[in-house]
Amino acid sequence: MTKWTTRPETSADIAAIRDVILAAFDTPYEAGIVDALRADTAWIDGLSIVTTDENDRVIGHALLTRCHIGDTPALCLAPCSVLPEYQNSGAGSAAIRTALDTAKDMGEYFVTVLGHPPYYPRFGFTRASLHGIGLTIEVPDDALMAMTLDANHPLPSGTIRYAAPFGI
Repeated sequence: MTKWTTRPETSADIAAIRDVILAAFDTPYEAGIVDALRADTAWIDGLSIVTTDENDRVIGHALLTRCHIGDTPALCLAPCSVLPEYQNSGAGSAAIRTALDTAKDMGEYFVTVLGHPPYYPRFGFTRASLHGIGLTIEVPDDALMAMTLDANHPLPSGTIRYAAPFGI
């Protein structure tokens, strides 16, 4: 297993991050969201995390931005992407774990994700509906997940409000 290097993105990484997202997804939709989020008030410096190889080449990316569960500030994990040739290598998990650890160190408590049900529970995510958390659109119940970064702060209930670039 490779030990990946992770760090916050720098301005020099922006083009490489876009390339990773474009390679990882079937459409440019997610890359456009990230570009729009950089200009949005939901952006939080230090929570866009890259995974790099031994030459500091960006091969993975995970992003946390501000959302709300009801009126409670929370974070949204999306998108997460890895160059196809590095998928299933732990590069994505490394970026996500660093993002979650950084968010906790910054005093954040709650994180949501809309993603693959078999993947995200390894980080501590559970089905959001079990906590009374939902969306204004229909999604598979097991795909919407949430977690608390601090056991002393239980997840709030409510409807998730994403940043405007998500269009939800």
